[in-house]
Amino acid sequence: MTPSDVKATLSFSDGSPTMDLPIYKGSIGPDVIDIRKLYAQTGKFTYDPGFLSTASCNSTITYIDGDKGELLYRGYPIEQLAENCDYLETCYLLLKGELPNATQKTDFTKLVTNHTMVNEQMQFFLRGFRRDAHPMAIMTGLVGAMSAFYHDSTDIHNAEHRDIAAIRLIAKMPTLVAMAYKYTVGQPYIYPKNDLSYAGNFMRMMFATPCEEYEPNEVLVRAMDRIFILHADHEQNASTSTVRLCGSSGTNPFAAIAAGVACLWGPAHGGANEAALNMLEDVQRMGGVEKIGDFIKQVKDKNSNVKLMGFGHRVYKNYDPRAKLMRETCHEVLDALGLHNDPIFKLAMALEKIALEDDYFVSRKLYPNVDFYSGIVQRAIGIPVTLFTAIFALARTVGWIAQLNEMIGDPEYKIGRPRQLFSGSTPRNVAPIAQRR
Repeated sequence: MTPSDVKATLSFSDGSPTMDLPIYKGSIGPDVIDIRKLYAQTGKFTYDPGFLSTASCNSTITYIDGDKGELLYRGYPIEQLAENCDYLETCYLLLKGELPNATQKTDFTKLVTNHTMVNEQMQFFLRGFRRDAHPMAIMTGLVGAMSAFYHDSTDIHNAEHRDIAAIRLIAKMPTLVAMAYKYTVGQPYIYPKNDLSYAGNFMRMMFATPCEEYEPNEVLVRAMDRIFILHADHEQNASTSTVRLCGSSGTNPFAAIAAGVACLWGPAHGGANEAALNMLEDVQRMGGVEKIGDFIKQVKDKNSNVKLMGFGHRVYKNYDPRAKLMRETCHEVLDALGLHNDPIFKLAMALEKIALEDDYFVSRKLYPNVDFYSGIVQRAIGIPVTLFTAIFALARTVGWIAQLNEMIGDPEYKIGRPRQLFSGSTPRNVAPIAQRR
C-alpha cells in the first residue's frame, strides 16, 4: 500500500472545516481514500450499504477486474492456473504466496494426504442429524465441531496452530462432504485412500461402496479439480468477509470457517449453482426446449417474478473468466459421458445459445457464469443438486484460510465494528403499563 502525493479534500457546505484524506495506491486497481480519522475529526460516519465502495482490508491474495473479466490469484491469471496447475498447487499458492517447486509440491501433497481421515467420533456426531437434512446444515455443524475434536490447533493467534488448522481443514473437508452425502443416502462411509489424488479421492469417497469399488474417470477427476481451482478464492465476497469479521474477534479457525460455510449457504452466494439447476428442471417440467421461448418471455417481462439463474455476475461486467474455463470442462464431461442428448443438458445448451446471441441478454451483459456450467458438470458427474454448495465450501476453504491468516498477520487489523445510520426512535420514557396504548 503506497501513499499517493495526491490527497482528497472533504468540504462541507455548512462551513465546517475542510479535511484532507490520504489516498493510497494499490499495485493494481482503484486508489483508496483513507477515512479512518473521519469520525474522530468530524463526528461523522460514511454510509455504504453492503460496503460496495469500501475497502475493508489491505490484501495481497486475489484481485478481480470486473470490467476486464480478470481474476488473479497472487498475480497469476486464473486461466493459466486452471490449465497448468492442480488444486493442491493452487492451495499452496494461496497459502504461501508462491507456486511450489517439485519438492515443495510433493511434500505439501503428502502432508494434506496424510490428514484426510477424521476423528471416528464425528460419524456418531453425524447421527444426530435427520437423514433428510440439507448437506449445508450438516457441514455448518461438522466444521464448527472440529474445534471440539482438535484442541491443539484452536489458538488463532498462534502461527503454528493456524498452519495445523489449515492443513486439517483442507485435508478433511472432502471427507466431511462425502460423509454428509453418504449419511443422507443411507450408505456406509468410505474412508480416504492415500494413493489417490485430492479430487480422485473425493470422488471415490462419494461414489464407492463396500460392495463395488469406484474407478475414477480421469476426465471427471480433472473436471472436479478444475471446479475446486475456480472456486478457491474470490476476493472480499460475502463469505470471505464473514470469515474475516468472525476471525477478528479472536475465535478459533474452525469456528471462523464454519461462519463462512453458513454465509455461503445463501442462494445469492454459494447456492447460485443449485438455483441454476433448479431453474433448468423447472423449465423442463414446463415442456423443456420446446417451451424455452415462453420461459425467455417471462424472464424479459418486468411484471414477472421469473428470474434467469446462472447468468450475469455482481462483480464481472464482462464474461466471467471462470465461466469460459468451466464451459470447456462442461463439454469435455458431456462428451466423455455421452450426455449431450440428456434433456436437461440439451435445455442448458439451448439457453446458453440464446443468452449469448439475444440482444436483450448481450446488451445487459447477462453472460452464463461459472455457477451455470459448474452445476451442469456436477449433475453430469452424478452429484445431487443439494450437495453443490457443500462442494463450493470445500473448494473455498483454502481461500478463507488464506484470508484469515493474512488478517491475523496484519499489524493494522482490529475487531470488525461496522457503524450505522440510526433512524429509529429518539430517547423516550417508559410509561406505566396501564398508560400504554
